[in-house]
Amino acid sequence: MQQIITQAKELAIAEINQYGVPKMEHFILANEKGQQLAEQLSADKDIILLGTMLMDLKIGQCMKEGRLAEHVQDSSSVAQEFLKQFNLAPEILTKIISCIESHHGVDNYSCLEAEICANADCYRFLSSEGFFHGLLIFGSRYQNLNEALTQLENKIEEKHNIISLDICKQETETNYLEFKRLIKEAKRNQEE
Repeated sequence: MQQIITQAKELAIAEINQYGVPKMEHFILANEKGQQLAEQLSADKDIILLGTMLMDLKIGQCMKEGRLAEHVQDSSSVAQEFLKQFNLAPEILTKIISCIESHHGVDNYSCLEAEICANADCYRFLSSEGFFHGLLIFGSRYQNLNEALTQLENKIEEKHNIISLDICKQETETNYLEFKRLIKEAKRNQEE
């Protein structure tokens, strides 16, 4: 399994280096949070690590090509092709793919590992570190500060709506409210 993880990390980092997305800090943050949650909830750490490393594998290419909405399916397809070479047990492969395909949230997760990956992904914008990296991301994409703040606020809302694990709700709710307040105040200051 360690060989698979090493090669998956190399593949994901090569994509990040090529396209600049996701931000490396966000990639690391989701991986670390996934591992922490796996430990706390007694889930399979290897499946979760592969899920968090591969869930946004093709987001950079899809963004560049104007197909952002397709990044989950593209990431899943490339991950499935990559994982074929390792002769994984079908139930493990199914869980890893579920982690990728469910990372934007679903009504019913097929396994705890998929739910953990979706929740770990939310920390990219609902943790202090993730929020400020998100501000840098949107600040560099948009010339207008209000537009950058609106996009960041939309992302915070999206991630807040995905959070499903009680432990994550408790950890992120104060941040969510504070980030919303900061954005509102920043927008108000822009108008003055």
